[in-house]
Amino acid sequence: MKRDPAVDGLEVYCVGGAVRDARLGWPVYDHDWVVVGATPQEMRRRGFKPVGRDFPVFLHPESHEEYALARTERKAGHGYTGFVVHASPEVTLEEDLVRRDLTINAMAETPEGELIDPYGGLSDLEARVLRHVSSAFVEDPLRVLRAARFLARYAGLGFTIAEETRGLMRQLVTSGEIGHLVAERVWTETEKALSEPWPEVYFQTLADCGALAVLTPELADDSEALDDALGRLHCLPEEIGGEVRARWRWARLTEHLDEAARCSLAERLRLPKAHAALARQAALTRDLCREAQAGPLTGERILAWLDAIDAWRRSERVAPLLGLVSLEAPALADDLALAWRLSAQILPKTLIGEGFQGRELGEELTRRRREAIEAALAPPVP
Repeated sequence: MKRDPAVDGLEVYCVGGAVRDARLGWPVYDHDWVVVGATPQEMRRRGFKPVGRDFPVFLHPESHEEYALARTERKAGHGYTGFVVHASPEVTLEEDLVRRDLTINAMAETPEGELIDPYGGLSDLEARVLRHVSSAFVEDPLRVLRAARFLARYAGLGFTIAEETRGLMRQLVTSGEIGHLVAERVWTETEKALSEPWPEVYFQTLADCGALAVLTPELADDSEALDDALGRLHCLPEEIGGEVRARWRWARLTEHLDEAARCSLAERLRLPKAHAALARQAALTRDLCREAQAGPLTGERILAWLDAIDAWRRSERVAPLLGLVSLEAPALADDLALAWRLSAQILPKTLIGEGFQGRELGEELTRRRREAIEAALAPPVP
């Protein structure tokens, strides 16, 4: 093993996700380390950069991986921040690991690859069980969301949440502790869950333990509508992937809500503007599709939809929304694509060149775009 002067003589262990995912055969992108028996002064002397705000965490001077001093926590208030953290050279590895949420996250490994597993994480990993490490699970309501998110990641591998752990999750809800989570942490976990392979499992798990009704009542109020919404999470336009997938999944999850409910939810979670905007566009597109099922759309109605999604200034929005329409109504998507293509050719500068200005310019632009859309909708002449 290559010598690392920065950690020579330190008692260090790889912990958490890297240990877990390596044994699952999942890709490991970075490593987190725990240092036992060291002080902040010694870490800084070795060139580590302190970055922890609430407890001693340092970045390696070359790899920039995180090295945290072994620590314990004591509950002293509500929510996930209501803890007193104690880090000192006397804290053992086992004491550090016992404060973690799930047994599969409470394994450690020496730099030489020796597994240290005091709480049965490996056996739970092999049994495909998510289980709490200790009764201290109920001290941190964020662990309800984390358990749900890990299930959203591993459900396809056959993982389940241990029934006794589900009981503690319900306890965190009935005690009211879940209500002390701040919006930013709820959204952070939710956005991560939306990027997991089985995001619907996250919301189903929160609904089962009662947390969804507390954190996002707009989604929980109608269980049948929620089931339909969860079924849409994997129904995305073909071109949607990568970092924007979570945003589109959120839009699909909430597109059935009325505007008041979507705005309430966005405000409660302090939703990023891009997510709120896309959710609104998806809802407008859903409304258009529902109207098309009831009867032919008029040029005026399609023009109103293009205006509402700000298509003239943000033309990049149109294609993926048409992709959304094509999932349910391919013929309608083709008609809308032609209507958009023809109407987008009517440019303000052309009308200005013809002498239109002010209010007359706007009225003529609207009229010609509507006519172009109606021409696209007109049946072909035999």
